[in-house]
Amino acid sequence: MPHIALPEGVPGIRSALQYRPETAAPLLQLAEVLLRGPNTLTSAEREMIAAFVSSRNDCRFCHASHRAAAAHHFGGDYSLVDAIRSDYDQAPVSAKLKALLAIAAKVQEGGRCVTSAEIERARAEGATDVEIHDTVLIAAAFCMYNRYVDGLATFTPEDDAVYDAMGRRMAHQGYVNRT
Repeated sequence: MPHIALPEGVPGIRSALQYRPETAAPLLQLAEVLLRGPNTLTSAEREMIAAFVSSRNDCRFCHASHRAAAAHHFGGDYSLVDAIRSDYDQAPVSAKLKALLAIAAKVQEGGRCVTSAEIERARAEGATDVEIHDTVLIAAAFCMYNRYVDGLATFTPEDDAVYDAMGRRMAHQGYVNRT
């Protein structure tokens, strides 16, 4: 049961965004830019970072929806996203993405946990400063989104099919005007 009177039956962040539309627009625009805007990291990679951070924050709604969005960039195949959640260092992704996920993990712990060693590892694996910047910002933003969703105790569906449909829409239609 939500802590405040959010729209009934509307899942996760969508209910909080509907509650305060004036804050919804910039939050959705940030998600659109971070996860779908022009970037050398694919939208799938950025969705995987969002899902990874949300999993580490134990935010079921955000993890499940962004897990599904990432999977829908691979035709609905969840195996890669699940491999990252299980053990990103052993997942079948590039060394660069593993290094960026290590940075995201440190940001999730606390911004000052990121060290020059993680940054140098990412650079050594070919990450650009923009990719490092955007990884830090995605991780930080998802810590905020996760706390927004869980801090208001928003409605969290149990049915994975709900998240699959949501992820398909997010992957193919984006975030702007998606309240």
